[in-house]
Order: sequence, then C-alpha cells, then structure tokens
Amino acid sequence: MRYTIAALMIVFSGLIGGARADSDDVKWIAQCLKDNQDAKVDVSVIQKYCACMNNKMSSNENQSITQWEKTHVAERAACDKEAGWK
Repeated sequence: MRYTIAALMIVFSGLIGGARADSDDVKWIAQCLKDNQDAKVDVSVIQKYCACMNNKMSSNENQSITQWEKTHVAERAACDKEAGWK
C-alpha cells in the first residue's frame, strides 16, 4: 500500500504539469496502478506503463486501461518495452 501511495503521488505530480492531463487521465492511471499493484516489478515501471497506455488511448475512451490493453496488443507491447516491464 505504501508503494501505491508513492506511485500515485508521482503520477499526480507528473500529470499536473502535463498539457494533456485532465481528471480522466488521473482517474485512469490511478486505476491502472491499483490494478497492477501486485505485479512483481518496481512501482516506477508500473507508473511508466500506465502513463504510456493512457497516452495511447483516445480522450473519448470509456474503458479502463486494464480493459483496453486486452484488445490493443501492439500498444501494450510498445508500452511494456518503453516502461521496461519484463
């Protein structure tokens, strides 16, 4: 839980300064972090992955990142690589 809170703080601080950031971005990335909190990788990798996936999604998307990644394999693979998820 401590790592999740730290990750959310990193995400929120990064999004506040971002031009594309809006409340939906924060919501989707926070949910993605929560969905992946049990992953056996560093929280910074999860944060990079979730931000990457969020950036690849349309602003009009209504699926969560976790739902969207299941039907967008190429985008998921690209974000895995960008985030360093192994």
